[in-house]
Amino acid sequence: MTDAADLGLLLQIEARAQEAQTLAALRFTIVNETHALVPYRQAALFDMQMGAPKLVSASGLVSVANDSPFAIWLSRFAQRLPRDGEIHRLDLADAAPDDVEGWSEWLPEHLLLVPLRRSRGDFLGFVLYAREEPWTERELVLLSRLHTTYGYCQHALGGSGQSRWARVRRLFGKRHRWKLVAAVVALLFIPVRLSVLAPAEVVALNALAVAAPQDGVIGSFAVSPNTRVKAGDLLFSLDDSALANRLQVARKSLEVAQADAHVAQQRAFDDTKSKAEVAVALGRVREKEAELAAIDTQAQRVEVRADRDGIAIYTDPNDWIGRPVVTGERVMQLAQPEDGGVLVWLGVSDAINLDTGAPVRLFLHTEPLSPRPAALIETSYQASESPDGVASYRLRARFAEGTEIPRIGLRGTARISGDWVLLGYYLFRRPLAQLREWTGL
Repeated sequence: MTDAADLGLLLQIEARAQEAQTLAALRFTIVNETHALVPYRQAALFDMQMGAPKLVSASGLVSVANDSPFAIWLSRFAQRLPRDGEIHRLDLADAAPDDVEGWSEWLPEHLLLVPLRRSRGDFLGFVLYAREEPWTERELVLLSRLHTTYGYCQHALGGSGQSRWARVRRLFGKRHRWKLVAAVVALLFIPVRLSVLAPAEVVALNALAVAAPQDGVIGSFAVSPNTRVKAGDLLFSLDDSALANRLQVARKSLEVAQADAHVAQQRAFDDTKSKAEVAVALGRVREKEAELAAIDTQAQRVEVRADRDGIAIYTDPNDWIGRPVVTGERVMQLAQPEDGGVLVWLGVSDAINLDTGAPVRLFLHTEPLSPRPAALIETSYQASESPDGVASYRLRARFAEGTEIPRIGLRGTARISGDWVLLGYYLFRRPLAQLREWTGL
């Protein structure tokens, strides 16, 4: 083949490589169409991934099965090939003893290793050509020129994993190392606002507690949970069966005492000694009357009514009916919908310095993309056990004016913002606290 013909084929193959739209198309050109310029029997393309060659394309194949016996052996063989970025002619006569058997079975006698690289020396991979005839110097010159173009095209299509690692290494080289350190140190001095996340619930800030007026058992509820009620409406009632029995017994006892007093008064007319029994009988009547009045008062307090308008807030009625309660035990709350606020349980391990008025943002589980702004109005000085059983500080916040107040009882996560601190303190605050716990310093 003349030099003019070689040059024409070289330009034609380079044009095909430059027209490739994907890495797969470029790899197909490399392992198959190079044959028009330099004859060979087999070609295999290896890409450098994480510093190790990986078989990605082979001549005559649409895709490579990496679990085939040939691919497994060839991948192992490629691990021992030179990676200095230069062209190497490899002959079976010079092969290592461990490679002779596999080479004789899978490949022809003469191999040519041609690297793929960029102009600055980044090693992208290599192509392994195999045939029965030795490689000539003219063919090495042509392949060197062609594979320079292949390297540019592969890098342009994004097949430069090794190149990316090389850029990262250059970025952390001695020339830029101190600049990066200075930039990181400068970032640590950026002021940011210290904030924490804690579970929260929408509550009524000034709810009126409705408690059991006396010892007893919950009998029934007249309103459902979260129902609006008016002043004077019946809320719930205690079981009055025991009081009814006691009231009947007290009335009978009073009748008996009154009858005994009447008999004593009649005897006193005829028997002077019986006059002393009259006072005792009348005292017993007054005692029974007092008992009856006390029981009657208790019977009148069986029904509990609302003292003001609001929404009745309590748990499932089935959790209360039949449950014994003591005097003063809270059964429900009466709340105003417009008086809603945020109750936050801030864990002791997450606690930060917070002042009244600190901004709070509530992210409800039902509306995680629509936070509600609020302001802190109260913080507890001592930690107590939260409903989740975690030692926490109890915080309360009021929604900002103009904010749509969600339904009382909804839960979510609150972000409470504290003082302005340096980014370094923000990042290392908790690790330093843990270190102090471990070391005691």
